[in-house]
Amino acid sequence: QVRLVESGGDLVQPGGSLRLSCAASMSIFSFKAQGWYRQAPGKEREFIGSITAGGSTNYAGSAEGRFSISRDMYKNTMYLQMNNLKPEDTAVYYCNAALGTVVAWGQGTQVTVSS
Repeated sequence: QVRLVESGGDLVQPGGSLRLSCAASMSIFSFKAQGWYRQAPGKEREFIGSITAGGSTNYAGSAEGRFSISRDMYKNTMYLQMNNLKPEDTAVYYCNAALGTVVAWGQGTQVTVSS
């Protein structure tokens, strides 16, 4: 059973940057794909972006140009670099991983963008 743990959430001012991490309890070489999502209070969970086993990335329009996904295969960790953050980016950020037919989720990390 795979376990995912997000970290790196914080309070940041508008225009600032954060890098979130998603550490897996097993080798991420095994994952078909991994993704980042977020959920703001009172809203549904929203797709941010994903990365396939081959390293191809895909982003939602709201993330394009500001957010980027990367991986360190040897640390079994996926990252979400977020730049030029806006108050509307405030949310709990989740990562997931697809392993066969199973999709595992982390517990989330809070990002608050406020002056």
